[in-house]
Amino acid sequence: MAETTSAGTIVSIGPVTSAATETALKALTYVVVNSAESLGEIGPQAQDVTFTPLGGADVQHLKGATDNGATTVTCARDPLDPGQLALRAASKTKLQYALKIELADAAKAGDKNTIIYVRGPVMSGRLNVGGANDVTKVTYAVGNNVFIEVPSTTTP
Repeated sequence: MAETTSAGTIVSIGPVTSAATETALKALTYVVVNSAESLGEIGPQAQDVTFTPLGGADVQHLKGATDNGATTVTCARDPLDPGQLALRAASKTKLQYALKIELADAAKAGDKNTIIYVRGPVMSGRLNVGGANDVTKVTYAVGNNVFIEVPSTTTP
């Protein structure tokens, strides 16, 4: 697969759900979050568990529990955008929502893009007013209790 930019990536929010499989998350209805500017780093990371044996001076590193992290979505604030309204409402609850991220990474026409599904609570919706020449932005953070990446596929 060739390198690509993030331009064309689509972020969408789904409903409150307990879905935990690709099939179940794919079947949900999503609303596009318009004016998304950037996403932070996403994906699972194992905890670093260390151990120093008495008989040696070298710290040993072991792979511990996996943390799916959080997905941060930064948008140019649009108080009328249905996707942003859904994220804002979700940030006021303790419920878990589905999020769908479609990367624009298909190698050629007919190929399918990578799709990432996450499920978790929307932890925050923080406003960044900035200065006079800045775009007013809002950043939403979704705790990833479920993280499923469906890799892009190519056609012959």
